[in-house]
Amino acid sequence: MKTTETIFQDGTHKWVAIVRDPDKQNYLVDTNEYLVTHAGQGMLIDPGGAEIFPAVFSALSSEFDPSALSAIFASHQDPDVCSSLALWLEFNPQMHCYVSWLWSSFIPHFGGTAETFTQIPDEGMDISLAGLTLRTVPAHYLHSSGNFNLYDKVAKVLFSGDVGAALLPADQNSLFVENFDKHIRHSEGFHRRWMGSNEAKRRWCERVSQLDIDMLCPQHGAIYRGADVQRFISWFDDLQVGIVKG
Repeated sequence: MKTTETIFQDGTHKWVAIVRDPDKQNYLVDTNEYLVTHAGQGMLIDPGGAEIFPAVFSALSSEFDPSALSAIFASHQDPDVCSSLALWLEFNPQMHCYVSWLWSSFIPHFGGTAETFTQIPDEGMDISLAGLTLRTVPAHYLHSSGNFNLYDKVAKVLFSGDVGAALLPADQNSLFVENFDKHIRHSEGFHRRWMGSNEAKRRWCERVSQLDIDMLCPQHGAIYRGADVQRFISWFDDLQVGIVKG
């Protein structure tokens, strides 16, 4: 089963990480899902694949009434991001899904109708969750050609999707990065292969360096916090990406 941990809370404003599932099949990539709540409403961020829906739903239900979920944010089009969409919509057909305009005619193959989707323009937009403003931050070509992060200025949390991801060994299951130099070894190969543009990477590093971030939360692996946030941005800025050997 997946477990949950609150990573930020201030009154009715809360971030919950829904993390590692030791019971998942070993041929599936492990994913993190995140729940942000404010004033009784909730948004689920990158809700995951259909095959893990029961585990995510159960974990989320232990923290929050799922009937109060008003929205899903999908960073991009991958099945590990949002192939569970139809199952969430079966539970609540009125739920909205925020996604890049580029994928607004592709993701509906997972479920939903035209009314389900709010298209995010390339430059990003603000999303209101019960009065809390969440900013969509462009991260195009990192790795998807239509890709967004999600920033909460109040909590100082950046959901970074695949940026910052690490494919960790089974025995490394800490929620937060504990040793940056040891951890980043599990990120390097992933970022070199999956991130397709050095120019896009440079622009992302410049963009997020201007944000006040306490926690950088990727879809795979552990969360960067404190000084490790800028340490990761600097490491990524120096890394040459879009490389295949052979």
